[in-house]
Amino acid sequence: MLDALITSKTRVRLLVKFFLNPTMKSYLRELASEFEESTNSVRLELNRLKEAGLLESEAKGNLVMYNAKTTHPLFPEIKSIVSKITGIDSIIESVIQRLGSVEHAYLIGDYAKGKDSGIIDVVVTGKIDKKILQELIEKAEDLIARKIRAVSMTSDEFDRYTKKQKEPFLLLWSKE
Repeated sequence: MLDALITSKTRVRLLVKFFLNPTMKSYLRELASEFEESTNSVRLELNRLKEAGLLESEAKGNLVMYNAKTTHPLFPEIKSIVSKITGIDSIIESVIQRLGSVEHAYLIGDYAKGKDSGIIDVVVTGKIDKKILQELIEKAEDLIARKIRAVSMTSDEFDRYTKKQKEPFLLLWSKE
């Protein structure tokens, strides 16, 4: 959908990468390798997004790290568009409302790293009816045409998981 509006696939991938997880920082060669693109095509799009004020960069040794510029006036709108395109927003709202005593919902895996792999990994904490969770996930998958892997844990289990995995995660929803 986004690629219908933006003709550069590299630019779309960069927007998804940086606006799905705004704390994510990456450098040129890492991005080129991840996207399986030439460094020149990635550099061109990074420069365009930086000139537009959507990305900022910081030199760390001989690397230049890029990340989303969260102070840009269009940041919330672009983040919202990316979330809608990936379907994350509709999953969370539709699932959370029907599950019972949900404490938190977290995005983990590739999407938390800013990669659009087509599989959305979600952890829901609280007292969750797993049968209802599975039914709702199946319905959400039909709506967004993406595979969803959902796991329910207690808050303590999630804390232990994040300490062991050392992988990024994003808080998508909280009852507070």
